[in-house]
Amino acid sequence: MSCSAAPNSLLLDIKLAIEHIISIDKQTVNGSINDSVINDKLRHDILDILVSYSDRIPHPASSIGTSTGISNSDASENKDKTNSPTLIRWQILAYVAGIDLTIAKWFESHLDALSILHEVGYDQPTVGLWAVWASEGNRDPITYQQGPTSGISSGTKTWCSGANIVDYGLMTYRDQHGDSQLLVVDMQQSGIESDNSGWQAVGMQATDTASIKLNKVVANNVGVANAYLDRVGFWHGAAGVAACWYGAAATLAGYLITAYQQKPNDYKAMYLGQISTALAVTQQYFYHVADLLTSQPNTSHQLAIRQLRANVEQLARLVIESVGQALGAAPFCANAHFARLAADLAVFIRQSHGAFDLQKIGELTSDTTGHLTEEQDNIWQL
Repeated sequence: MSCSAAPNSLLLDIKLAIEHIISIDKQTVNGSINDSVINDKLRHDILDILVSYSDRIPHPASSIGTSTGISNSDASENKDKTNSPTLIRWQILAYVAGIDLTIAKWFESHLDALSILHEVGYDQPTVGLWAVWASEGNRDPITYQQGPTSGISSGTKTWCSGANIVDYGLMTYRDQHGDSQLLVVDMQQSGIESDNSGWQAVGMQATDTASIKLNKVVANNVGVANAYLDRVGFWHGAAGVAACWYGAAATLAGYLITAYQQKPNDYKAMYLGQISTALAVTQQYFYHVADLLTSQPNTSHQLAIRQLRANVEQLARLVIESVGQALGAAPFCANAHFARLAADLAVFIRQSHGAFDLQKIGELTSDTTGHLTEEQDNIWQL
């Protein structure tokens, strides 16, 4: 397990580009995100910058020297010092989340779509902004018919974040056999209507989440049946969402460090110690899981990633609560960046599935006992 992360040159490039756009925005002070108001224009300007770096950001579990994010020369010269490609990806997502969770939500979905397409062998150009929309269970599911030249899709897709801004949507649907399939939909064509009226969220309010109605829309079926759910990358991608949660939580905790340094007292120190311990443990687990994906890229690591997500969700709740106890109402009421991040994070972590996730962790944990060695009394033995 890594003790600390090596410098991430790609992340540094992205930071410089984003700090520049923040510094020239009229509503910022000295280019500091903590002093800025993220309006729609700035949010989309930052997203455009991030998308321009898409082809340099590694896919999860990609190999050093073969991913798009790391050159062969960098890999040969820095083999022992360079972060794993997976960790590089997570560091970028965590950084973006610390700026704004709406941007992080859009960008994580965009990167996930590109990684899914890579895994299922999609060989068409992927320029523009992408999103993955995989929610199912509504009363008007997507249907797809293969035509002479291309497929026609109809139906409704719900919980589509970025519905009105993306160029291409990667949507799931169930075929006549009940198998999960993937569609690529060009969102600029006619026959597509989006309805944002059902999105009443306060946290994550700006995500442009809508129900999308398709009416005889041209779409392309990609991958084989159940490829979306069965591929090992399904769980690798799920860890990227946790990196967003972690980045936001770490940024909120940073406000407590600043407050303590400006005006120390024992109570702030106690809460800071509690949060620092939890963050450090979770940070090390991210390093561990990144190493797992790099060393065993063809394994899903579902148990480890489910545990990671559950741990980060618990951490996020702890940070929101404890920073609030330490600092009172002031940052929630007087600091736009803190208030938005705290409200957004409380909603974003609900992308986990609570008790269902814990149930699956329990089942998977039980299954691993069949692989104990003679030296092990139980799976947690040191």
